Formats: sequence, structure tokens, C-alpha cells
Amino acid sequence: MNIAVIGAQWGDEGKGKIVDLLTRHVSVVARYQGGHNAGHTVNVGDAQFILHLLPSGILHAGVRCVIGNGVVVDPVALFAEIETLSRQGIDVGDRLLISDKAHVILPYHRELEVLAEARRGDRKIGTTSRGIGPSYEDKVARRGIRIADLGDHSDDGPLAAAIRENVSARNRAVGGTEVDWRVVHAEARSVWPRLESWVGDASLFLARAMDDGARVLFEGAQGTMLDIDHGTYPFVTSSNGTVGGICTGLGVGPKAIGGVLGIAKAYTTRVGEGPLPTELHGDMGDQLRESGNEYGASTGRPRRCGWYDAVVVRYAVRVNGLDAIAVTKLDVLDALDAIPLCTGYRYGGELLTEFPSNGAVLAGCEPVYETLPGWSRPTAGVRRYEDLPPEARSYLERIETVTGLPIAIVSTGADRADTIVVRDGLIARWQADAAVPASVL
Repeated sequence: MNIAVIGAQWGDEGKGKIVDLLTRHVSVVARYQGGHNAGHTVNVGDAQFILHLLPSGILHAGVRCVIGNGVVVDPVALFAEIETLSRQGIDVGDRLLISDKAHVILPYHRELEVLAEARRGDRKIGTTSRGIGPSYEDKVARRGIRIADLGDHSDDGPLAAAIRENVSARNRAVGGTEVDWRVVHAEARSVWPRLESWVGDASLFLARAMDDGARVLFEGAQGTMLDIDHGTYPFVTSSNGTVGGICTGLGVGPKAIGGVLGIAKAYTTRVGEGPLPTELHGDMGDQLRESGNEYGASTGRPRRCGWYDAVVVRYAVRVNGLDAIAVTKLDVLDALDAIPLCTGYRYGGELLTEFPSNGAVLAGCEPVYETLPGWSRPTAGVRRYEDLPPEARSYLERIETVTGLPIAIVSTGADRADTIVVRDGLIARWQADAAVPASVL
């Protein structure tokens, strides 16, 4: 059974650690959307790895990693990430496959994103300004440049024509100093010799691997509430981080997805602008931020923090068909005497238990809390469920009740070993049936 790992909040839920933890049971990890605006942090002993484009499975020798057609790729950022891993003792070698249909981020995409954010003024989205949005815009407008196009080395071929047209549009939009399309063309062509050996038909590779019995882990970036269709639009990313993005972003059928694991923090965070119903201000928000080291892995920006929002996670359960959830960063709550948990919203005197799709309604919602007792003692590093304080177990069990799903995993620290597999459910069954065919390694 293949499994998908999907963020159930606004991203930064700890997907990187969970993917890394589960990778030992698979032979392929496939990333299906987003760009290097994502940041997955994995701690192994004293070593910390921060991944942006490469699937988290790259840290495991013998595992093949796929970057799907739904991802937008900045080759310069990719090379920098590979070089950083090499210095940390991780050799990518021939274990990486990049879809020839993935779209490319070029320098003018970054400029256009900075300009677009500046023009929005008070309505800014809070993007990373790394060119992700404009690259997706070019893709949808059918003027994008795909990885395979970089192999065109002619001076007047399709690649040159596309770059010339796109740079002309950039010059009209930005004004001031004009960019010479020839320079951009030369830079785009220069990355191909290094990229070429990693480029191929990702859909075909995955189909053949699965036919041979390989187990695949599908890795998403960002989170459900940042999905372009199902998130808190317009304060969202430019791709589908929900489960449907797997099929379109990798070229696999829905039957390939055997189970879906949602990842949620024991509280809630988001980066950038947009609604966060349970957001905390003042000392308590600062305390959660510092205790949880809530700063973006990609940008270093401080994350906004709030209490666990069951309305949001129930919504993620519905749109993704989640089978179970993993709760991360339980230990960040260790110092609290009492822990509020949001079970609904109040709007205009009405109690809402489902997430509203209307942004104006959401903006007027007040969270409805119930308060559970804290445990005021360490859970950091606990690796057996029965060793958790009774109050911590009660908190997790209440999350199960109000979310409507079993908790499959609890993370009690940053290291991959600081993890509890809670019950004989989705993950336990999945781990037990984990033979990896040697033919695909």
C-alpha cells in the first residue's frame, strides 16, 4: 500500500520528520507540488537537514526520489540544496528523478513576484518572493518553460522564442532597467548539462515501479489551508497541496493512493498573511513561538501561533479523505497549566462546526474553546504512549474525538527517534507489511 503524507493545517506541521520516519518502509518518495518555498526540517542526532525541493526520502540510502511535474523547479536553488547535502555527507547520485514536464523558475519570475507583492499593498499575500507564483501563472497561461525545454540548445528554437517573449513581458511590467533575453537564455541553457541525467518521465517510472511491487510515499508541501482551491483564498500558495494534487502532479491514478496520513501540530501556526482564527497575541503567542522554534525553514520569518483548531483539521479530513493523523510538537505544550482547544466558531450568534468557505464570514468568526488541563512536566523524548502524562493522553484523546480520526503517530521532539506509534492502526499495519522489492532499488 502506498501512502500520502499531507499537511492538515497551514503548512509547517512537521511533514519532513514524518516522511523521513516512514521512508525506511518504502523504496520511492515522490514530491508532487510546490517549489523551494517549502521547507522540511529533519533532525537526525546532532545533524539537521533542511530540504526545500528534494523529497525528505533523500536522506535514506537506496531510496529513489521523484520531483513531479506539479513542482516548479529553480535549477540554481536545486543545485545549491544538493551541494549543501553533499557537504553534510548525503550523496544524491543517481537516486533523483525530475519530471521532464516540471516547470522552471527563471530570474524574471522572482522579480515579477516581488513587484506583485508590492502592488498589493495592504492586501499582500505574504509570499516568499522566490518566483513560485509567477512560474505557475506562466504554466496556466501556456507560456511556461518546462524542464525538457532546457535541452534545446539552438539559438532560435522554441526555448529562445519562449524566453524572448516572457522577458519582453517582464520588461513591460517592471519598467526601469530592461533585462536582455539573451542573457536569460544563456543561463537557462547552461544548467542542462548538470540536470540532464536526472530528467525523465516520472509518471512512467512510478507506474513501472508500482507494477514491480514498489511501495511509494507521496510527499506534499505546504498544507491543506494553503491549497489554491481549498485553502483560505487568496492567502494561499499557487498549487494543490491537497490529495488531488498527487494525481495531477505525478501522473498517477487515484487507486495508487492506498492511505492518507494528515499531519497536524498540537497547536496551530501559519506564515504570512491571511486568517488564523485561533491566533494568539502577546506573551502566550510569543511563548509558543519560542518554545516551538516557530521560524520558517525557508525564510526565517516568525510564524504566527494559535491553539489547536479542530474545525480546520476536520475540514482537512474531509477534503483529503484522511485515514489518520500524526500530531507533532506535543512537547511544546509541556509548560502550560491549561490548554484551550477550539471546537467550533461563533458567527453572528450562530455556532459553526464546519469551516466556512466565505472569507468575510471567516473574518468575523470567534473561536469557541474548551479548556483541558495541562501536564506541566516534560514529554520531550517520550517514546511510549503509556509513558506520557495522563493529562497529555487525555489531550490527545480529545483531539481524536473532536477531529473524528485516530491519531497514528505522536512526535515528542525534533529527532526522528522521538516518536510514538500510538496504536495498531494505519501506520502499524503499513509498517508490518513493508517488504521493499530489490528490483527497484
